[in-house]
Amino acid sequence: MAKFEECLQRLEKIVQELEKGDVPLEKSLTLFEEGMNLSSTCRKELEQAEGKVEILLKKNGKLQAEPFEPLTEKTPARG
Repeated sequence: MAKFEECLQRLEKIVQELEKGDVPLEKSLTLFEEGMNLSSTCRKELEQAEGKVEILLKKNGKLQAEPFEPLTEKTPARG
């Protein structure tokens, strides 16, 4: 999980730097591209962890595996 946490920390630093607004355009684009790559890496790490959690839940007969649904305001709940 260290890789996920490292990616997330770097992503937070990039966001903070871009939010300052005093970064030259070329550097902003480079930071944005790096941020998108980090975001993709974090998403893959979460999906892998989600798969492991589902497998663990399925192995335990008392619990029923449910797909992980991130709680975000932008994503409508699935019916």
